[in-house]
Amino acid sequence: MTLDLKARVSQMRYESPTVLSLELVPAEPGERFPDYGPGAHIDLELGGTLRRSYSLHALPDGARYAIAVHRAPDSRGGSAFVHDRLRVGDLVAISRPKNNFRLDETAEHTVLIGGGIGVTPLLCMARRLTKIGASWTFHLAARNRSSAALLVDLTALHGAGGTVVAHFDDEAGGFLDLAQVVKSAPADSHFYCCGPIPMMNAFKAATSKVNSRFVHVEYFSAQDEVAREGGFEVVLARQGRSLFIPPGKTILEILVHEKVNVPFACSNGVCGTCETHVLEGTPDHRDSFLTDDEKAGNASMMVCCSGSRTARLVLDL
Repeated sequence: MTLDLKARVSQMRYESPTVLSLELVPAEPGERFPDYGPGAHIDLELGGTLRRSYSLHALPDGARYAIAVHRAPDSRGGSAFVHDRLRVGDLVAISRPKNNFRLDETAEHTVLIGGGIGVTPLLCMARRLTKIGASWTFHLAARNRSSAALLVDLTALHGAGGTVVAHFDDEAGGFLDLAQVVKSAPADSHFYCCGPIPMMNAFKAATSKVNSRFVHVEYFSAQDEVAREGGFEVVLARQGRSLFIPPGKTILEILVHEKVNVPFACSNGVCGTCETHVLEGTPDHRDSFLTDDEKAGNASMMVCCSGSRTARLVLDL
């Protein structure tokens, strides 16, 4: 996505020892931000070289965007930059909101399941469902109370139209039983899940027999390792150029080095920003964005994390 909006950091506060929330306002007085639906995210440019995607957790009002950033222990620069270097008053370039995790507001009942920083898009959904008077239940999972980000905001919604069920591993003596959560939900419920990979895998197993139309997921971290095997040629069809991808490098890294204009954000295959059409060849899909059917079709790929199973890959670039 193009980072064509300018924002100013107006507030920052810790929601947990590792989660920092930010409020962004338009850089120019009198301007308003574009609208969005629950589940949407924006991209931020950090330090001029990094782009990262963050979900919006407040309802849209045109005056501000609210995000939360978890400082990952293995941060590749994004979360570390936000926590260590970004300060109130700083200007940042951001994208317009994009939504790959849309809420179905017509559902009879909605079950929201969030763990870690995955609560952010779901909190926005809970706020929207409360506003329209819909039926919902939010299952929050965290290791302990102190690590549960945005817990105050979430519990404030309890009883205002929906139900919040908080599960803390240390108090419960184990992980949230997602199979039981799914089994006990009202008939025809829509299920939404966002959280760490073990939770996502457990959710996938728990909903394996649920109609796929009622199951919605968003990944915040990659399921597979980024493809860095290299050793293949990438042909840019529109430019008439050929680039060699050496071992140790990703397609995106070479494209950026060669100043090829391609949008990107997360760099690990979860946001969908760098999706590129494939004209010839077979990608080695490593993303968590495309469906299994889409991957089998090989019509597109995420150039930030995926490689090639063939010696030559022709892209619509």
